[in-house]
Amino acid sequence: MAPTHEELTEHLIRLIDIRLLDPLEILVDGHDAIGPLRAVIRERARSWATTIVSGDHRAAVAAVIRAISTLYPGDGPFDPPIDWWRSPLGQAVARRVGHPTAESVSYSVAGAMLGITRQGVHDLVSRDRLARHPDGGVRCASVRDRLLKEGTRRG
Repeated sequence: MAPTHEELTEHLIRLIDIRLLDPLEILVDGHDAIGPLRAVIRERARSWATTIVSGDHRAAVAAVIRAISTLYPGDGPFDPPIDWWRSPLGQAVARRVGHPTAESVSYSVAGAMLGITRQGVHDLVSRDRLARHPDGGVRCASVRDRLLKEGTRRG
């Protein structure tokens, strides 16, 4: 199910606190400048969540890419654990972008993105409801399309 604006906002705030602000606070030995940064992040997270959940597609994709590259830096492609896809940010990314760095995903990842089991994904692929990728797995675009169709039916 798609995350609400509030769920995504709170999730972004927690992620930024844990991944960026807490380490920075340790590095600067609790300097007073961190408190105002937390207030700025709280305000900005609301705006980012609005853009990601209901903003213009291009702006939403840009916000997603900026958030992922900042919160999950690395030299290799973005490859989050399966549980990440069940988080509010993971669900928002699945709906807006699919997978930001892959053309296909495993049945397990597709299941996490869709909120179903790996067997459920297998059944959908077998019934041509999800597109199999020629190199294996499931096409990310078909997972995203399915999420968007489900959102339209529920909404």
